[in-house]
Amino acid sequence: MVYKTKGVCSQEIHIEVEGDTVKSVQFVGGCQGNTTGVSALVTGMKVSDVIARLKGIDCRGRGTSCPDQLARALEEGWGDK
Repeated sequence: MVYKTKGVCSQEIHIEVEGDTVKSVQFVGGCQGNTTGVSALVTGMKVSDVIARLKGIDCRGRGTSCPDQLARALEEGWGDK
């Protein structure tokens, strides 16, 4: 899945899920150290756990963040599965 982000520095997120587990995440753009760290931390986690941990994280009063955008993407693509 490719998710076009809104309101953050990264432009999109490439996400691969196998079953109910995040297999890989790659952010395009954004703060490379932070997005690489988030990607490494969520790889191997259950989709529902990633959503619960990252949803609602704010960056500089934007009302969203790269981690929040990842949670939104996962909800959109796999939230009810």
